Order: sequence, then C-alpha cells, then structure tokens
Amino acid sequence: MAQADRSTTADPNGAVLEQQVGPRRDGWILGIVHFSQRNPVGAISGVLIIVIIAVAIFAPFVATHDPILDADFRALREAPTADHWLGTDDIGRDLYSRIIYGARVSLFVAFMAVMVGDLLGAAWGVATGYIGGRFDMYSQRFLELLMSFPTLILAMLLVLAMGAGVWTVIVAISITRVPLSVRVVRAVTLSVKENAYVDAAQAIGASGTRVMVRHIAPQCVAPWLVLATAHLGSVIILEASLGFLGVGIPLPTATWGNMLGGTVSAGLFPRWWMVMFPGLAITITVLAFNLFGDSIRDALDPKLRGRT
Repeated sequence: MAQADRSTTADPNGAVLEQQVGPRRDGWILGIVHFSQRNPVGAISGVLIIVIIAVAIFAPFVATHDPILDADFRALREAPTADHWLGTDDIGRDLYSRIIYGARVSLFVAFMAVMVGDLLGAAWGVATGYIGGRFDMYSQRFLELLMSFPTLILAMLLVLAMGAGVWTVIVAISITRVPLSVRVVRAVTLSVKENAYVDAAQAIGASGTRVMVRHIAPQCVAPWLVLATAHLGSVIILEASLGFLGVGIPLPTATWGNMLGGTVSAGLFPRWWMVMFPGLAITITVLAFNLFGDSIRDALDPKLRGRT
C-alpha cells in the first residue's frame, strides 16, 4: 500500500528526524474500500450507476442501430430476435438502441436539472437562513406557494408555458427542485450561524457574503449532497412522466418516458416488450440512485454510522 512521501532531516544533536511532506496518496482508495465494506448495497449501486453513465456516454458504440433513422418496416412490433435483441417498436426501430440513447437524454436532463435546481436552492437557502427578517419571510411564503402545486402538475404547467424541448424540460424540472433544497439548506444554516466561529468572523469585520461563502456554505455540503443524490431518481421519474403524458421532450428523440407513452397510446393492448424493457430501465436506474443516496446519507450522518 502506498505511503505518504517523507523526507529526513537531522537535528542539532545528530538524530535523524522523519518528516511527512505530502498527503497519503491512498486516502481516497481507503475511503472507497471503507465505504464498500460498510455499505455493500451502496457500493453495488454506485458501480451500477457508473455502468449506466458509461453506456449513455458511449451510446454510439454500444447501440446496434440508429435510434431514429434505422427503421425496419418488415419487422414492425417484432418480438426480441437475434437482429433486434429487445424487439422493435411500431415503426420497426430497434428498441435496444432506443433505450441506450434514451439513457443519454434522461440522464442528461436529470443531472442538469438537479445541478441547476439544487444549486439555486442551496444558495437561496443559505441567504434566506442567514439574512432572515422580511427576506426570509417573503421567501418562505413564495416557496409555500410553489409547494402547494403537485410536482408533476407544476412541471407540466411550466413546460406548456415555455414550449416543449430539452432545455425547457430541464428548466421546468429545476424549478420543482428548488423549494425542498431551500428548506433543507435553510434549516442547516439556521443551526450553523449560531456557532461561535460565525460570531468571531462577524466580530473581526467579515462581510455577510464572506461569512455565508466561507463559514456557512461548506457546512451545508453534506446534506446538500445527500439531497441532490436522492433528487436524481425523482427527476428521472418526473422526466419520464412528462414524456409519458406527451408534454416532455418531443419525438422522435428517444427518451424512456416518450417510449412508454407512444407505446400505450398506439393501442389498448401494447406488446409486452415495448412496455417491459423501457420500464425496467427506469426502475433499475431510479433504484440505483435511491440506494446510493441512502448509503451516502448513512456514511455522512454520524448518528447512522455503524447501523445496518
């Protein structure tokens, strides 16, 4: 196992002193091993997430057909075969390839929506918790107004108002993520700002912005990370729900949601492979993100360490 870099010096009495001059290179490896030992389910979920992301990134090399242009009109609604591993859809497109490319779109929307919505919510939560007063009161009332709408209904209204498209779906889903992020980060900020080091920073003349950025925001990273990881699974389901209802990313772009929606709308009794495989992709991905988020929470929360 790699050790930290060390140098030797001699003191005035001739004794040789050993001094560490660099951090341990294997610290992150030990952290991963320790996490895997304490949270095997989380480790398996993390590996599965990495595989799903890799498949989405290298979709052109993993897929066997073009998801849009390569339609076999002689194999409409064909069951899984050697040429089409997961069957074909209503116009003969390869279902396996569409699921692979659908992972790219669904994961891109999920990561961008969580990044934008939760980062905005975190900044807003730190500000409203630290500043307080009327700003805090008006912010909470506005957030309560947003939270009064069901998440799916609010996202649908926003998409319908802005028009269908990848970026409009990302913006709409991001707005639905903001209220909960603000609430969680605000609660942490209210607790952290009562600590003595915050009072000391204010006493020596640190500005409010510096206190929020340097002293309060770093203490909110752990709960924010847990929340963002948990939101990834929820966002994937929300994007799939919008696509299923026909108000998400428009066809012919392949997403897991519009694949299910197009299949159900095409007939009363759709072919089983056209429903099962896209639904299974959603289920496995969401389950992996949720289990990984729970494991991250257990690893970062001192009260839950050591529990199964």
